[in-house]
Amino acid sequence: MKNYFTAILFFFSISFFAQDYNLKGGYVAEGYDVVAYFNNIAAKGNKKFSTTYDGVQFKFVSKENLKTFVKSPKKYIPAYGGYCAYAIGVKGEKVSINPKTFEIRDGKLYLFYNAWGTNTLELWQKEGAEDLKQKADKNWKKITGINK
Repeated sequence: MKNYFTAILFFFSISFFAQDYNLKGGYVAEGYDVVAYFNNIAAKGNKKFSTTYDGVQFKFVSKENLKTFVKSPKKYIPAYGGYCAYAIGVKGEKVSINPKTFEIRDGKLYLFYNAWGTNTLELWQKEGAEDLKQKADKNWKKITGINK
């Protein structure tokens, strides 16, 4: 009984403290390689090069990118859990992304919605990315309850 209670407590604590991720398709960034973005490439990862970090799955295009991620995972995790950075900044809402629409800013990966004639990366840049980033940072803390 004690082991059962300990297991429940462990899983509750993981889910309670885990970061909120956009897991459309079962993977962060819809299965796109988060390391490849830093080479200015949006590339769909391969299941045979995958790993779990912070309770969620990531896919990569190569063994080398997987190794790179494992060495320093926090560097490659998309801002705002992989939700649209623009929507987090403007509305404080979690909106899906087009994994081919991204920006690396100050060493961080930002993903954006891009469909039906609306490219939020363009809006992000046009409306002032730095100001929107600050708003998104505050909104993300409210959304996740993280007070860092």
